[in-house]
Amino acid sequence: MSQVITTAPVPSEATEPGKRPVGAVARFVALRVAGLAVTLSLASLVVFGALYAAPGSPLTYLTHGRTMSPEAVAGIKADYHLDDSVGRQYLRWLGGVLHGDLGTSIIYNQPVSSLVGGRAPVTTLLVLMAAATVLVLGLAIGTLAGLRPGWASRSAMAGATGVMAVPTFVGAVVLIVVFAVDLEWFPVFGAGSGGFDRIHHLVLPSLALALASVAFVARLAQTAVRAELSADHVQTAISRGLPRRTVVRRHVMRNAAMPVLTVAGLTIAGLIAGSVVVEQVFQLGGLGQFLVTSVQQKDFPVVQAICLVYVTAFIVLNTLIDLAYTLLDPRVSLGKKDS
Repeated sequence: MSQVITTAPVPSEATEPGKRPVGAVARFVALRVAGLAVTLSLASLVVFGALYAAPGSPLTYLTHGRTMSPEAVAGIKADYHLDDSVGRQYLRWLGGVLHGDLGTSIIYNQPVSSLVGGRAPVTTLLVLMAAATVLVLGLAIGTLAGLRPGWASRSAMAGATGVMAVPTFVGAVVLIVVFAVDLEWFPVFGAGSGGFDRIHHLVLPSLALALASVAFVARLAQTAVRAELSADHVQTAISRGLPRRTVVRRHVMRNAAMPVLTVAGLTIAGLIAGSVVVEQVFQLGGLGQFLVTSVQQKDFPVVQAICLVYVTAFIVLNTLIDLAYTLLDPRVSLGKKDS
């Protein structure tokens, strides 16, 4: 009786375990980029339309409610193209945004791009310092609490739960009273003059901005680490006599890191919105405080520009986190054709 011998095909590089087909990766990235473009377009439409959703008309805010001659009113309408349809006004505004022209401030009579650009570094540094605090403290506290259960772990998580319930502005006031007024370790208000002085001024604001996020990431990290410790493959490795340090490093931390870092990244994106409250409390003079002032002064070109910057930063950061998580974790499917 003859015997038929078959050989299994040698897996190519694109189909090896842990690797992704190049075509699937390119298709996935293209879809995400296309989705990013659509989302940004819709966001720009909402930001621009908010001007017309506000009570009153743009002309009322431009004239500050004063009675003006018909010639003056016609001149204002011509300068701001208020006689055009809303669609044409939106397309003109969007075209200016794409070319770096965010309009002219009604209050300061200066280009909005220069006003926003001068205040953006303070907000950027504030969010970066808060993000670093969230990653370092949140992951460290949560990991230690997950690896070493006991009264210390329970106390840390109970404290984290309490901190999560504290509003940002309340935490900011407490930090000012304790560390700026009583102990005099940090300045009370202002963003400093640059360099180390600016970092020194932003320590308390960044801590106030990061407090709730640190607690949230710590609880998430603790849960993820404990879930991995009780997983079957980890228990099998321990039963085979592998050192605990090796098991924790190779199996527990590696598998727990991806979901924790992803949620931490989304939490950090939320710091962009929270910076508005912190900047107002500490009088930092960044984009957040400028936004509040511009809303009070009805300076709509500035409000539109800052809202667009915040929304764009949030959407882009979320998209990058989504891409990084999906591409780095081979367990996540890229789509129907991804094997």
